[in-house]
Amino acid sequence: MNTIVIKGRLTQDPELRQTNGSGTNVCTVNVAVNRPYSKENEVDFFTVVFWRQTAEFVAKYFAKGQEILVQGEMQSRKYVDRDGNNRVAWELKADRVEFCGSKGSDSSNGEVAESAPAQPASKGKGKTAKPDVPPDPLAGDSDEEEKDLPF
Repeated sequence: MNTIVIKGRLTQDPELRQTNGSGTNVCTVNVAVNRPYSKENEVDFFTVVFWRQTAEFVAKYFAKGQEILVQGEMQSRKYVDRDGNNRVAWELKADRVEFCGSKGSDSSNGEVAESAPAQPASKGKGKTAKPDVPPDPLAGDSDEEEKDLPF
């Protein structure tokens, strides 16, 4: 099992970009996570990668210094740097993201979506979001399927 959950603060504003080949949305940020029980106030920095609709969501509704909760899996990738040295990069590929802490003063009506799944929501739901309010990523989903589960 490869699951990791981190809660920390963004070290930079998220920037949305697209992949070269398919134009898929991607957003990479660094999250500073305080080590609990550390007498020296040690901090770990995690590189987090968001894809598709979640990348759009993070780029639109998160900013530098804002607290964030991320669930996903750690992935490594090997590459060769400019000097020809073999390197390994570790990244958290996000499956889920949630707001943490206070909403801040920029929320006009107090309604804010609490989380966004990494997979795109079903198309054709017909939902429209209010201006300046993050869309509810789970709107229109039914609990009927869960009621039929044997556990």
